[in-house]
Amino acid sequence: MTATSGATGATGATAATGHVLGDAALRRVVAVLCVGQITSWGVLYYALPVLAPAISADTGWSPASVVAAFSTGLVVNALAGIATGRGLDRWGPRRVMTTGSVVGVAAVVGLALAPSYPVFLLAWVVAGAAMSATLYAPSFAAVTGWAGDDPARRVRALTAVTLVGGLASTAFAPLTAALVGPLGWRGSYLALAVVLALVTVPAHLLGLRGRWDPPRRLHDARGGPVRGPTREPAFWLMGASFTLAALAVYAGVVNLVPLLVEHGVGLTTAAVVLGIGGAGQVLGRLVWAPVVARTALRTRTAGVFVLVGLTSLVLALVPGPLWLVVLVSLLAGSARGVVTLLHATGVTDRWGAADFGRLNGLLTAPLMLASALSPWAGAAVAQALGSYAAAFAVIAVAALLAALLAPFTLPRRPAR
Repeated sequence: MTATSGATGATGATAATGHVLGDAALRRVVAVLCVGQITSWGVLYYALPVLAPAISADTGWSPASVVAAFSTGLVVNALAGIATGRGLDRWGPRRVMTTGSVVGVAAVVGLALAPSYPVFLLAWVVAGAAMSATLYAPSFAAVTGWAGDDPARRVRALTAVTLVGGLASTAFAPLTAALVGPLGWRGSYLALAVVLALVTVPAHLLGLRGRWDPPRRLHDARGGPVRGPTREPAFWLMGASFTLAALAVYAGVVNLVPLLVEHGVGLTTAAVVLGIGGAGQVLGRLVWAPVVARTALRTRTAGVFVLVGLTSLVLALVPGPLWLVVLVSLLAGSARGVVTLLHATGVTDRWGAADFGRLNGLLTAPLMLASALSPWAGAAVAQALGSYAAAFAVIAVAALLAALLAPFTLPRRPAR
């Protein structure tokens, strides 16, 4: 099937966002995106937590400064995503993601060879730009443009991409740990740069083939320009709601182990509970397609955010028994996994696929800032209030506020 896809909004306007791919071509694109996601996340994101102690020990840079450089890259990712979204609309995923992969290789080589902290910091700035062109946001744009208007088809493709992307830490954390012993942190980054170059660059260059039509400006039936989503309060309320939810999700996952230790759980057991939450993310994404088919957008969005808030509150208030903590962690992980899919379909569920790259870039920027700042924010709140339990109560409030805003994120006449 090669008919041009269109998104029809409340205004009655349509705009092409790409060409709908046939099933075989879409499976190829999804497979390429899965390979790209697990590799890009593994090298650009999950390698640093494993290598950070070795970097600090070898260079004398404080652990805080090493993590600060990484966080700087995440902030750049958030800010660069707005421009990347516009580039996706204009040029399509193949050119943007291939360029991002090349830039990512250069950034990782820069990290490995950095002779000083300022150069290391600059390499993370470059890595942040590469993240904006290789991680979830451009993959969501590719699926949205090529999967067509069938929500079930789009959700299946997005679920596959996020499921495999979620395995990046499972694959690359042990790999990086195995490399650092014989190669050191610099050699490990060089080896990972080779992996990134051999996997993502050819995959994106050769695998993301397909006609991509830049979206045209929306017009109504009489030929006049229509009001864009960014001029609707619902769009910005969606950004606020999703950002609060992201802040709760990321602050919760990063600070869960300190909370459990505070409750008297052993460190090893706390780590296992955190891992069970990761398994919950997979479970949540697997069951999400049937949920989408049977629920209204307003209900499922608010419901997921409420689940984030309630599980955070239970973790704050209930120190045991252990089986209950494990069950709540599993439910919290399921909610976290679904939040990613809510983000992936947030724009298209409300306004259709027209101008998706730009709109999703605007939505993603504050979410990525929240993910970059939430580890620090959670720890800072715990220190200010005197306990991680109190911090998780604040996290719960943030998620419940997101749920309260969710009903107001829908346009008055949603896209068909």
